[in-house]
Amino acid sequence: MATASKAKKKTVRLASGRKRARQDVKLNANNTALRSHFRTVIKNVQKAIDKAVSGGDKAKPAELFKTAQCVIDSVADKGIFHKNKAARHKSRLAAKIKALAA
Repeated sequence: MATASKAKKKTVRLASGRKRARQDVKLNANNTALRSHFRTVIKNVQKAIDKAVSGGDKAKPAELFKTAQCVIDSVADKGIFHKNKAARHKSRLAAKIKALAA
């Protein structure tokens, strides 16, 4: 069972281990930023769909979805999320946008 406090980190002795730890900090920050961007893009499309449903511009969600696809694919290609998760998000957004047009 996980404890409330963080586990004590060991000091790495080998130079290669210290370098790996430095790289991990940078990679973790980059992955966190990409994950956040992924979520933000999806939320923007969702908000645009909700506004379009309530009588807003119906072309805006499709435009945002086009840019969102690039972000979703790039995150999946980098291995931040599984490719099936990316495909699922794109599919669900596309279905909602298609339902708007009908």
